[in-house]
Amino acid sequence: MSRYAKKFSELKAKNEGAFIPFVMIGDPNPEDSLTIIETLVENGADGLELGVPFSDPMADGPIIQDAGIRAFDAGTNVAKSFEIIAKVRAKYPEIPIGLLMYANLVYRPTLDVFYKKMAEIGVDSVLVVDVPLSEFKPFKEVARANGIESIFIIPPNASEETVRKTAEAAEGYIYLMSRSGTTGLNKATDAGLPNLVKLIRSVTNVPIVQGFGISTKEQVKDAITMGVDGAISGSYIVSLIAKHHHNMDELKAVLKDTVTALKSGTK
Repeated sequence: MSRYAKKFSELKAKNEGAFIPFVMIGDPNPEDSLTIIETLVENGADGLELGVPFSDPMADGPIIQDAGIRAFDAGTNVAKSFEIIAKVRAKYPEIPIGLLMYANLVYRPTLDVFYKKMAEIGVDSVLVVDVPLSEFKPFKEVARANGIESIFIIPPNASEETVRKTAEAAEGYIYLMSRSGTTGLNKATDAGLPNLVKLIRSVTNVPIVQGFGISTKEQVKDAITMGVDGAISGSYIVSLIAKHHHNMDELKAVLKDTVTALKSGTK
């Protein structure tokens, strides 16, 4: 049983959803980044979604783009990012760890080299955000050969055909976008989302996790009530890091309160 399957099963038995924070590895610097990730886990995160700094993050809004710049400026590169992940895995052997990556970072070292490295450092899943499902077959074959699950996004305007094809390919969980566009603090949720969740549920048992614009306990609760299995908060968490990273004690306290509140929305 994969770490995702085990975690979602455990949460379902407790009648809870999953809370998964996103942060950029190396933001604001490698040492503090590790402390931030540990703080998230220690205060209730059920899984982690981590970004690796990339020069052209087309799916990200300004908040996460700025996090990547801070990480770059602090000397974070791909190799340093992988070192941090390995440390997180060593300390937390059971927590699911997913990466949000861009194709260049996956393809450049060769698919074999990349996915073997993911298995070596303990990554559970990779979402390659700029490769559509129709072109993902070679990525998925190598990922599966190395025991890495592939995560796919379903946008709010997805057709039934897209939903069915994505559901057939899905592993770990399905990333359901609250709204179209790039990441950010926009709290708007597409009006058609409840029907889309019903459609996804009708064709697969793979867990659904909602992301984009999640920043309050109420939003998490609404998502769980709608029928998804968890919620991801990225831009909001990253905005707190941007605001408080000059005082790590303050930041740790803020993150503790934030994670505790958002996790409470899953219960």
